[in-house]
Amino acid sequence: MAPELGPLAQVAVTFHDVPRAVAWYRDVLGLPLVFETNGMAFFAMGDVRLMMTVPEKAEFDHPASVLYFRVTDISAAHAALTARGATIEDDPHLVGRMGSTEIWMFFVRDEERHLIGITEERAA
Repeated sequence: MAPELGPLAQVAVTFHDVPRAVAWYRDVLGLPLVFETNGMAFFAMGDVRLMMTVPEKAEFDHPASVLYFRVTDISAAHAALTARGATIEDDPHLVGRMGSTEIWMFFVRDEERHLIGITEERAA
């Protein structure tokens, strides 16, 4: 029998300049830094940790999957990230409806061009 998997615990993203990435995710996105060790950094993203590290092998040296962060007010998040100097890819826009819920989103890029989605789910 296969083991029962629990919730997602951690996501690893590779960076060429971890200290620069730490500063951006801490100062621009406002994520809480949990700890740093051996050239790696760990941030709290709710119940999931974000691990930053340099690529250990060439096969790991590529852009990450898209990280999506949930917010309660997408317009306020867009304004705050713009004020903090984030590279904004687009304005908040409706991407879909799930019954009585609307999904709104916009995207930013970090210092190494990783794409980050900012999303709000609101009543239609």
